[in-house]
Amino acid sequence: MSEGPIERFYAAFARRDGTAMAACYAADARFSDPVFGKLRAEEAGAMWRMLTGGAQQLDVELLEHTDHGEWGTARWRASYVFTQTGRPVVNEVFAAFRFDDGLIAEHADSFSFKAWAAQALGRHARVPGTLRVLRAAVRRRARRRLQEFMAGERDTAPAGQLPATPRTEPGAP
Repeated sequence: MSEGPIERFYAAFARRDGTAMAACYAADARFSDPVFGKLRAEEAGAMWRMLTGGAQQLDVELLEHTDHGEWGTARWRASYVFTQTGRPVVNEVFAAFRFDDGLIAEHADSFSFKAWAAQALGRHARVPGTLRVLRAAVRRRARRRLQEFMAGERDTAPAGQLPATPRTEPGAP
């Protein structure tokens, strides 16, 4: 039996292979999560390359998943060191997917921003009444880092080549 898109995606994540993760997305895919917000496929692929490339002590575990052909879900856990603070994080995430021709067309990750921020940012995340402001600041910083990363990929790509982009045909990376 062949490996489905969820297994391919999280196997690549566990290997820290952001390029293979990006290849799991359809060219017009959409992604969203509490930190980065809504991203297009090119941005999502770059996000995974950025996160896996800079990860410290990253361990990804696919805890459970369902794949019903056109849609699926996953529950997964990432354990890592948040590079900006050096703090350890264990993040439990629920993911919902829609597939098109064996590729991810829509991907939404959800997790407790409050729990994540408490681990990643420490005492700054525990000040009463600051969660909304903190979430906006974290999102701005994450999006800025992503745009800088993408610009760096374009600047360092060999002449005539662009960085790896999502696949447009079905199949495993």
